[in-house]
Amino acid sequence: MNAVLSSFTGQNRALVGAAGALIIYALFFASSYDQRILTLAGIYVIMVLGYQFIFGHAGALSLAQGAFFGVGAYVTGILASQFGTGFILTFPLSIAGASVLALIVAVPVLRLASHYFALATLALSQLLLLIAVNWVSVTGGANGLPGVPPITIGDWQIARGLPLLAFVWALAVAAMLFARWQLTPLRVAVFTVMRETPLAVPAFGIDPGLLRLRAFLLSAAFGGAAGALFVHTNRVVSPETLGFGIMITCLTMTVVGGRFGILGAVIGALLLTHLPEWFRGLDEYYLVAVGILLLAMVVFAPDGLASFIKPARKSSAAPAEPRITQHATPVPDGQPVLEISNLSKRYGGIQALDRVGLSIDAGEIVGLIGPNGAGKTTLANIVTGIARADTGAIGSADFDLKTATPTAIARRGVARTFQTPQLPDGLAVHATVATAAAHIGGAKDSGARAAAALATCGLTDIADARCGTLPHGLRRRVEIARALAGDPHILVLDEPAAGLAPAEQAEVADILRSLAATGLAILVIDHNIDFLRPLATRLACLDAGRLIADGPLEEVLADAAVRDAYFGLVQA
Repeated sequence: MNAVLSSFTGQNRALVGAAGALIIYALFFASSYDQRILTLAGIYVIMVLGYQFIFGHAGALSLAQGAFFGVGAYVTGILASQFGTGFILTFPLSIAGASVLALIVAVPVLRLASHYFALATLALSQLLLLIAVNWVSVTGGANGLPGVPPITIGDWQIARGLPLLAFVWALAVAAMLFARWQLTPLRVAVFTVMRETPLAVPAFGIDPGLLRLRAFLLSAAFGGAAGALFVHTNRVVSPETLGFGIMITCLTMTVVGGRFGILGAVIGALLLTHLPEWFRGLDEYYLVAVGILLLAMVVFAPDGLASFIKPARKSSAAPAEPRITQHATPVPDGQPVLEISNLSKRYGGIQALDRVGLSIDAGEIVGLIGPNGAGKTTLANIVTGIARADTGAIGSADFDLKTATPTAIARRGVARTFQTPQLPDGLAVHATVATAAAHIGGAKDSGARAAAALATCGLTDIADARCGTLPHGLRRRVEIARALAGDPHILVLDEPAAGLAPAEQAEVADILRSLAATGLAILVIDHNIDFLRPLATRLACLDAGRLIADGPLEEVLADAAVRDAYFGLVQA
């Protein structure tokens, strides 16, 4: 008990105290109008909680939250006012209606990126608004549908004022608990990876399409629920519920309060519903005053007001585990781990790869060299599914890599790193590696695999450091640890020595040699011959997309064609 009380420190006490003060105000000091404003704030909390999924965690600027709000409002408004349907049916149907709409538009819309996604979702809102205004027989047109009854559950009718306020906030609390249940630490980490390192998402074993779809559907469900409660509060449904003003209100609340946390939704909703009331006495200047205050908040609190209330950080590092000592290679002895044959790739008029063939055995470190533009990174991208080959075959452990998705390839044991380390700055080292371990190798023993990868790369002591605070050399090693966390059978490294000091290069080389000794096949793409000479067991050279040499390192370096292409030494 003492431990519980000791953990209930300053910040928690302040939050509980603020909630208690709000309850006391609502019960004993708020007028009926004030209670209505607080009721609307509770409704907006639900809408903002949903919007945080797609705008905050998924990092996509959706302008459809107002549309989902309006769909929920119209489903409840039409059924309740025209058919006398009770809340027990209209509320889930409003949630379902908004969710089904999101599912229908998700296929074409979620494929779009950045501003195209925003414009597409805005177009959806405007289309629904036009339908609401012009489908007079169903929606009531521009005048809407009056006479929406109060919330009725059985024989219990919830009157305006304190009963409705308590009911709405009870649902808001339920929405908060549901959002918290959805946002487990691992799922938050996954969203952070998708938001901050989109190129590397498949390398973590994450399916970005399913993740964005989940966030979009959740945002729609919460929006539909909020719209249903809104029409019961106003007792009328009109095209204003689909108007752009609702979307702007939701976006502003999310930005001001905070995009990522439940507390941000509460702060944003409460503040933005009360600001106009506080400045109402300024007459025609109150909108100017509200605008100036909101602008100041965005400038001085870009992460939202909730960012000033930060929970105490807890160590996320798992106990130190033994280093990786063995990799189970899923191919029979004597067969290559990676087999590439007759691989070609063209980008417009550029032949990036031209009938390339290469194989790598278990425990082998193959260095791949070549001048800039030779096709080295293109080859790495095709091996890991980021790019598709035009012709040829590529397989690993009887698995066709040519047609598989990047996520499927990562989950089948083909890991990679990038020229520039792709790490989420907002995540700790251990959380980054553990996220990959859980999604590539499965949740079972993922903590042990993550800890072993950290130990292998000498990162256990900095497991709690955020990736964004690390120097370049450590970021390289963290990315290697991330690649190892899924227990791959082949590792593709794109210029791992780039930007490293000689001592750091030696550390990376030692790690790779120890991994090869466990049976891991390694393909190292690099320009640095001094790094590759003591490391690679074999060397291959690309030039203008063609493999011009493949064999023992010194023989390849002595080859006239390699010297001409790579070193620029033209033979007399």
